[in-house]
Amino acid sequence: MLNRFFEIKAGNFVASEKNKVNNVNLKIEKKGEIVSLLGPSGVGKTTILRTIAGLQKLSSGEIFLKDKLISSKDVHIEPEERNIALSFQDNSLFPNYKVIDNINFGKKRSNGNGFSYEADDIIKLLHIEPILEKFPHQISAGEAQRVSLARSLMSKPDLLLLDEPFSNIDQSLKEEIQYSVKKLLKKINLTTIIVTHDSYEAFSLADRCGIILNQELKQYDVPYNVHHEPNSLEVAKFLNKGVFVDVKVLTNDCAVHSLQHNELGEIRGKLLKNYPKGKSVKLLLQPEDLVHDDQSKLKLEVVDRKFRGTNFIYTLKTQKGEHIPVFVHSHHIHQHEKSEKFGIKTPIFIDHLVCF
Repeated sequence: MLNRFFEIKAGNFVASEKNKVNNVNLKIEKKGEIVSLLGPSGVGKTTILRTIAGLQKLSSGEIFLKDKLISSKDVHIEPEERNIALSFQDNSLFPNYKVIDNINFGKKRSNGNGFSYEADDIIKLLHIEPILEKFPHQISAGEAQRVSLARSLMSKPDLLLLDEPFSNIDQSLKEEIQYSVKKLLKKINLTTIIVTHDSYEAFSLADRCGIILNQELKQYDVPYNVHHEPNSLEVAKFLNKGVFVDVKVLTNDCAVHSLQHNELGEIRGKLLKNYPKGKSVKLLLQPEDLVHDDQSKLKLEVVDRKFRGTNFIYTLKTQKGEHIPVFVHSHHIHQHEKSEKFGIKTPIFIDHLVCF
């Protein structure tokens, strides 16, 4: 029985002085898990994938696949011996092969490890049927990306690496394909690492998410915790899901903790870190944390309103000049204009009080 399906131990990944990630520790316990690596462009995410695939050597540390050491400072298993498939953001299709032949090339490399899906299933799933007889130069970047993904899936790897797999796909098709690909990966129990700079994509696709910033893996956790319980100010700011406001700790020794904000008043919930009573801290306020209430006595000025289809995000300004985002369902009967007053339900209760 495997102790771990995949693991990186103290891995240093280097492409250049600027493009490197240091001391990465990451573990995938079970076959079939999907992991996303999230971070800004140029941070070194692709370098990690290339090193896992064997296209670059590991600077230091160790990489294991199915309990076998495949990379270290002294060990380097060649890419063709790893049974790892890598689908690049910039596809690497064979220009003189038709689309169908590119896909079938993956099939020829298949290791016969028991996967039951066929090329026709993948082609339908990724909406490639109309372009099968075309050459790569005759199709769009998004179509080429889907063909590259199909070829990778047909090679039936032990580990699938996807580099920004949906970045060139039209928004109207993207969510459908993301859903279909995740459903397939789970059905065939294929362990996958996906690199992306899109937090919504990372959270919706993955079982666990790694945040890479400033040449380090800052947090590795389930998406819910990464979103609601970022482990540092750095991670919270990168995710850009809210703002930080100045508060003071009122109580920290009971089931429900209390904070005090000069204008919002008392804010209750569960402090994720234990701060002493009276300490001044910064509280993360996300758009879904505050509840709109037209009847509330607590009112702030509207300075911006963004329509997001299913909801509005209102930005409110405190007298101190803090800008606070608030989520309101788009069917809410009363829309507020700039400079109007906007009510917030009190007392404020937030499940997770994320403070730094």
